[in-house]
Amino acid sequence: MTRVRIDLNISLDGYASGAHTPEHPMGEDWDRLTGAYVTTRTFRQRVLGDTTGGGTTGVDDSYAAAYFEGIGAEIMGAAMFGFHSFPDDPDWKGWWGDQPPFGCPVYVLSHSAPRAPIAFDNGTTFHFRSEPIESVLDEATAAAGGRDVRVGGGVGTARAFLRAGLVDQLHVAIAPILLARGVRLWEDLRGLDLTHKVTTDVAESGTIHVTFAR
Repeated sequence: MTRVRIDLNISLDGYASGAHTPEHPMGEDWDRLTGAYVTTRTFRQRVLGDTTGGGTTGVDDSYAAAYFEGIGAEIMGAAMFGFHSFPDDPDWKGWWGDQPPFGCPVYVLSHSAPRAPIAFDNGTTFHFRSEPIESVLDEATAAAGGRDVRVGGGVGTARAFLRAGLVDQLHVAIAPILLARGVRLWEDLRGLDLTHKVTTDVAESGTIHVTFAR
């Protein structure tokens, strides 16, 4: 059965990275928030193409590996695709490079839709949609073929799906840092702990992994 999954990185004070710029497409604080994740063996292999076996193992790596398992389709916001970098270039293919690390259909929520799909030889195809999130989720679920749909972000997109009650599993990696800026994750999400079972793990890095699952 297809589940809707979200994985996010936030700070101890509840902020995801903000201030997206072409130089920092995932936000100026992204490196601090994801420091433990990007040093894992799984990230180095799956995203950076490092086949040496280097990188950390342990709790952080187990969650990094789970992030990639069982995904049949992805949904992301325009900022995560990178429309803010070159908003007026109809030929720009996003900031993910020539081998985006998805390998499945990706549905980009964008007011600039319709746009032609962008296909890559590793199985990734970006589709651009401006319909309501429920309609896009229906399309992504059909494309997933029984596997899960991941809502990749950014946090505004993730919050929209959470507020609509569409998310079956939310994993939040809480970095042991204080940002005092960015986008707050938990606003208007009161009661999520009542509709979902909450579990926690503390990694060797100090990152707290909190999972809400129903």
